[in-house]
Amino acid sequence: VSSLGQGLSFCSVCTAPNTMTLFFIPRKPLTFQNLQEHLDKLLAEDSGAEDNQILEGRLGPSTVVLDHTSGFEGLLLVDDDLLGVIGHSNFGSIRATTCVYKGKWIYEVLISSQGLMQIGWCTLNCRFNQEEGVGDTPDSYAYDGNRVRKWNVTTTNYGKSWAAGDIVSCLIDLDEGTIAFCLNGVSLGTAFDNITRGAGMAYFPAISLSFKESVAFNFGSRPLRYPFTGYHPLQDPPSMDLVEAHKLLGYLKNVIHIGIDVLEGKLVEKDTSTWQLQGEPTVLITLAHIFNHFAPLMCKVYLVEDVLMNFLLSILERGGAVEAHPLIQQLLDLMWLLMEDYEMHECLKQLLMSLLRAYRFSPIIPDLGLQIHYLRLTIAVLKHEKSRKYLLNNVLFDVLRSVVFFYIKSPLRVEEAGLQELIPTTWWPNRFTKEGKESKEVKEESAEERLRRRAYDRGCQRLKKRIEVVEELQVQILKLLLNNKDRGGGEASRYIFLNKFRKFLQENASNRGNLTVLCPPEYMVCFLHRLISTLRCYWDGHKAKAPATLSSEEAYVPPQLFYNGKVDYFDLQRLGGLLSHLKKTLKDDLALKANILIDPAELQAVTMDDLDEDEESATSTAQRPVAALAIGGALARPSWLSSPTLGRANRFLSTAAVSLMNPRRSLGTLEKMKARTLSVEQRTEDDIEGSHGNEGLLLGRPPEEPEQSITENSLLEILDGIVMMYNLSVHQQLGKVSMIHRGEGHSPCRAAPHSGRRPLVLAVSQLPCEKMQDIYWLLRVCIRTIEHGDRTGSLFAFMPEFYLSVAMNSYSALKNYFSPVHSMEELPGYEETLTRLAAILAKHFADSRIVGTDIRDSLMQALASYVCYPHSLQAVERIPEEQRISMMRNLLAPYEQRPWAQTNWILVRLWRGCGFGYRYTRLPHLLKTKPEDANLPSLQKPCPSTLLQRHMADLLSSDCDMAPSFLNSVLNQLNWAFSEFIGMIQEIQQAAERLERNFVDSRQLKVCATCFDLSVSLLRVLEMTVTLAPEIFLDWSRPSSELLLRRLAQLLNQVLNRVTAERNLFDRVVNLRLPGLESVDHYPILVAVTGILVAGPVSQREGAKRATAVLLADPGFQLRSIQYLLGHAEPSALAATPPSADKRHFSLHTYTDYISQEELAKVERMLSHLSEESKQAAASMLPTSEEDLCPICYAHPISAIFRPCSHKSCKACINQHLMNNKDCFFCKATITGVDDFTKPGSS
Repeated sequence: VSSLGQGLSFCSVCTAPNTMTLFFIPRKPLTFQNLQEHLDKLLAEDSGAEDNQILEGRLGPSTVVLDHTSGFEGLLLVDDDLLGVIGHSNFGSIRATTCVYKGKWIYEVLISSQGLMQIGWCTLNCRFNQEEGVGDTPDSYAYDGNRVRKWNVTTTNYGKSWAAGDIVSCLIDLDEGTIAFCLNGVSLGTAFDNITRGAGMAYFPAISLSFKESVAFNFGSRPLRYPFTGYHPLQDPPSMDLVEAHKLLGYLKNVIHIGIDVLEGKLVEKDTSTWQLQGEPTVLITLAHIFNHFAPLMCKVYLVEDVLMNFLLSILERGGAVEAHPLIQQLLDLMWLLMEDYEMHECLKQLLMSLLRAYRFSPIIPDLGLQIHYLRLTIAVLKHEKSRKYLLNNVLFDVLRSVVFFYIKSPLRVEEAGLQELIPTTWWPNRFTKEGKESKEVKEESAEERLRRRAYDRGCQRLKKRIEVVEELQVQILKLLLNNKDRGGGEASRYIFLNKFRKFLQENASNRGNLTVLCPPEYMVCFLHRLISTLRCYWDGHKAKAPATLSSEEAYVPPQLFYNGKVDYFDLQRLGGLLSHLKKTLKDDLALKANILIDPAELQAVTMDDLDEDEESATSTAQRPVAALAIGGALARPSWLSSPTLGRANRFLSTAAVSLMNPRRSLGTLEKMKARTLSVEQRTEDDIEGSHGNEGLLLGRPPEEPEQSITENSLLEILDGIVMMYNLSVHQQLGKVSMIHRGEGHSPCRAAPHSGRRPLVLAVSQLPCEKMQDIYWLLRVCIRTIEHGDRTGSLFAFMPEFYLSVAMNSYSALKNYFSPVHSMEELPGYEETLTRLAAILAKHFADSRIVGTDIRDSLMQALASYVCYPHSLQAVERIPEEQRISMMRNLLAPYEQRPWAQTNWILVRLWRGCGFGYRYTRLPHLLKTKPEDANLPSLQKPCPSTLLQRHMADLLSSDCDMAPSFLNSVLNQLNWAFSEFIGMIQEIQQAAERLERNFVDSRQLKVCATCFDLSVSLLRVLEMTVTLAPEIFLDWSRPSSELLLRRLAQLLNQVLNRVTAERNLFDRVVNLRLPGLESVDHYPILVAVTGILVAGPVSQREGAKRATAVLLADPGFQLRSIQYLLGHAEPSALAATPPSADKRHFSLHTYTDYISQEELAKVERMLSHLSEESKQAAASMLPTSEEDLCPICYAHPISAIFRPCSHKSCKACINQHLMNNKDCFFCKATITGVDDFTKPGSS
């Protein structure tokens, strides 16, 4: 390079940017030897002009943070940088370390949650507690955007409501004595004037916030997002460093813009978009000198955000794809080359922190331009391989809350978001047909409604397209993180991501009680959808390269992942119980089927570890001092809720805090979890994908599993993580979003101008058709995974419970949470998916391999809900006959030793619509009241299954042992439920009759109503049994028929006597109409009893005459109870009580809309038959002496003698006793036999 070229180059570079003159020739030639000296001189030129004078009116340290050591009440959690805070008590308060007494000052608060908070200013003399905070004392002033009020002892309306992602600016003018607030840079007006000033009055920034609420402060350590002219931040910006950084950046730009034409000896301007680092040693050496000064400045957060980030953003402002701007990649190469590693690491960390903060707290504008701008730069940075790997390894999951990048914020204020212009017209469907919902005829759409709907649809499409642009950028970020071809600098990005992702799942699965560590569910939903899109893209890309593998439409997780130990499931419950238990009990099956050997020493170690953990946990809890929980009032605890940043060392309590809480303790649960996380993070690509005969994640393939390759192993683990994510919090969040959407869309204020637009953003971003397809795809993945796992036999017990939970919950979400515009029936393969899920529920609700009580209950509840809706019930009927019969056999197992209420509910739903007067959706007396939720399974139209009824009849008729045990358990439970109900209404009646004012516990009323509902359901199951298989009771050739019939008659008579007596206990409680006892009425229980009577004991079937005799022979039988059913009052009652106009007697004749004429005719015939038979029985009855009566029931004559003890009773009593107990009723000796007993004739 010629000396002229060198001189020109240095001269042009080292002049002030934008004022470069090519004709300036320095007196002393500028060479490499004196370039550093020249740079120092240039940088020192303006340093003397810098005003280092401290602004008057401020007291305290120059670096302003939150005072976490004193001055506030209540337990708070403070971030490492002492700028973020989370409420961890009822109403905690905290102030800053610096106060002001003169001048104009400002600070910003980044709102991370929109709950109850009071933000403002206070003096040193303010004293706060758990009830009173900032604004509740005379010299404190606050703004509360949750309640939209301002506070200074008293409160008045002020400002606008805030939302998560907003920025509140707090301004104080101590010259004029005023305080004002701004929301996202828009002034809310003067909140307070004439505030107290003078000697001893200095104001601190302060906040009070309730439990779980969180914010982050910016006192000036970063550039203010919304600065105001004349107001100074509490912390001075680094002005000298800022001037120097801008100068150096200008020099850097000059180098990029200017090139040297060596032949002609002059400088030429270059296109920066094509600038390349290599090829010009002069340029490289020049840049090295610039970076010698520039690099240390790029470790400071203020300069990174104000100088570097804005410069990089300006490069992308020219438009076009990110790939069209390679300059950013070149600059990152340059920075890695010329900066020390520790400087580059800090610079990248601060850059990503600034980008995340900017993305999270940018206001919503109509085209989402700000969010797109920051995402584009994030993509540009992550496209640089070395930077991406460093950020993945050390920043994205360890320091940053990078999941925030995948969230789309929904606006709270419609006007500011521009939604009125985007969607000028709102519209709701007047009626929509949905399975299980009683729908009236859909009215024909008017011309005006059609225009509104079309305008609304156009607005929705515009909004959807803008959101799709953001989503596509978010997917691009994940595609970069899941790249497995970038092995240039070590391990590929995907495998780093995989280990960090597993750690992220562990934190959210193992800290369910610690809300500050959990990822907020709204972020998790967006992350899940983007991850599904990215996963399917890579999955199908691999399928294109390897056609023998499966497509993403056929994806599932192979069962060996659950037991080979290659994937950590933390402490999550397995279907068969704890992992340590399964390893011990199924070690032989693992060796035989999967060729996996369990070391006995490992089993012993696991067991001892568990014991040690329990002991240590108990010891540490006992030894932990209570006062240590409030060290200085706050612990340095990280959080999802406050600052978007977090130090890795503080994922758990800081070392100092831990040592103070439990000094010199042994390794505890948190550290053990951390140690396990480190082992997970150390997995390599070979550990995951496998190599040289090593199967990686797929070690231990069972013989039932096909040998066909599914896809890349790493994608299988990501798929497994997606299923776990859905179970952790996504399902609950979808329900919450659906509730907001439906609540605001169907509220009484639907006609309001702005209503409907805000929930629309939620619906378009989280509940559109594409997101519905994601959940449907996840459902099908779970179904296939469960089916493959089921084929492995006993090894199915290793599957984590959440696979079954996600299968059930995702189906529920598809049916209930998504907009009615998107029907589940339109999804591809809907019928087949419904049938396969039905088969899973039918098989596994009573699967002995599943031991967890909660998951078994969930399976039972899902099956109960399934049989309530026509489409899903038809799916149950479509499963193979063998599985249907097996399901019915499990439903007919004895009720003892298992949760029987749901089983009984399923049988009742299969019968509802066929029973006597049992075609109602809601009870007759409740028709005028509006149900809380018409979508409840119990409020669906009857849809009986004659196919499953037939299976039940065949099983009960053919299996001589099943029917007695099943019916005995039903009768036992009915006896218990009705007895409990009667006992409770006695207490309720006594409480109601007391003269003093009293209240009946609502929980007692609820339990009472539940017992009544159970009694009615059990009676309906008995009616179903008597109708479908009457021979169980009427064919006395069966050994237990007589006993079952006598017990049935006894219970029916008891129920009738309690319910039908005039002015009795039941009658009085029903007439009270207490809230909570709405379902308690004569109709449901009496029609159920009537259905049993007309179907069995008094029917025209063979054996009915003997059954009638048993009914009449029961001591509890009263003919007046049967007459009551048809409204025939007792003659004695009519004589004693004068007729009353408002007194209505119960009669089945009044329910003609619910009971057919044919059914009423059956009741009439029954009454006539029983009247005639009772007269004949009374005439032929012989008196029995008291000595000959059974000593147990005192109702029947003695007819049986026990062996060997020779005690006596009637046959009915001893047979009933022997069904549950083999010991003698009197002496407790074991009964070996029972003989007939006939009293010998008297001499």
